[in-house]
Amino acid sequence: MTKLAQWLWGLALLGSTWAALTTGALGLELPSSCREVLWPLPAYLLVSAGCYALGTVGYRVATFHDCEDAARELQSQIQEARADLARRGLRF
Repeated sequence: MTKLAQWLWGLALLGSTWAALTTGALGLELPSSCREVLWPLPAYLLVSAGCYALGTVGYRVATFHDCEDAARELQSQIQEARADLARRGLRF
């Protein structure tokens, strides 16, 4: 099973559970305080997932390691390419 299928399966399971609880399809009499929390639950989960994603991206950017050797190698390749193009008549 692919990761996408796992996520879709989990979302379908959570969505159907939420729909069954909010519409009363299971025949459960939920207290009004539970229903007040249950209705906006998808929005809470969406905001929580967004905060988690933003925090993860921020953490990855903050702990990104520079590859100084690769940067030097890339700069030397750029200089070689410029010299080669200059020999062929291209002006920068």
